[in-house]
Amino acid sequence: MPTPRHGLARVLSKQGLCSRSEAARWIAAGRVEVDGRVVRDPEYPIVQGRQRIAVDGRELDAAPRIYLMLNKPRGLVTTAQDERGRDTVYRCLDGAGLPWLAPVGRLDKASEGLLLFCNDPPWAAHITDPGHGAVKTYHVQIDVIPDEALLAALTAGVDVDGEHLRAQSVCLLRAGDKHAWLEIALDEGRNRQIRRLLAAFDIGVLRLVRVAIGPLRLGDLPKGQWRRLSAHEIAALGGDR
Repeated sequence: MPTPRHGLARVLSKQGLCSRSEAARWIAAGRVEVDGRVVRDPEYPIVQGRQRIAVDGRELDAAPRIYLMLNKPRGLVTTAQDERGRDTVYRCLDGAGLPWLAPVGRLDKASEGLLLFCNDPPWAAHITDPGHGAVKTYHVQIDVIPDEALLAALTAGVDVDGEHLRAQSVCLLRAGDKHAWLEIALDEGRNRQIRRLLAAFDIGVLRLVRVAIGPLRLGDLPKGQWRRLSAHEIAALGGDR
């Protein structure tokens, strides 16, 4: 069988040094050498383990794997750089001396709660895989008092813009005179899935907080704070990798 080859930018990203787009910028700027020669093509074919790669004159070593969880505040966007100049989730990691880390999945600007980061792309891909990834659990404040029929309808789902949106499970946590809190679990990761699903039933979302990813709970981690995952938590989320 032929030896698998990967583009240079992908190899840098897979080793947890930077994002693929950042690697492409490094390569275009002439900062990356392969076997002592500057390469400016991000798709330059690499057979890992057979070629010497250096960045800024330093031979490449894989970055140590780091996994952490953040309690994302409302109002931050889940991206490294925002073209509109909005604050991003990386503001919460400023000054920590961490290597490059990527978010595992996303939470939109108006959403809060548990957000994972790592520099281990295969681990992240396992968690976000719609086929066998971890179930995500949310606490959602809505502007109506739901009945049993509505809760059943949310799990049955509805077609929206050509997609069938549904919740894996929904239960009522508590209710007041005008508002209620639901616990909603999703086993798939469609864009803004909960907001779009609820909007299809004319339900407004007042707050949306992710409280768990698989067995990992947000717990009492303060808003805007982060912590590293334990080896047990990493293994529990990573499956049989």
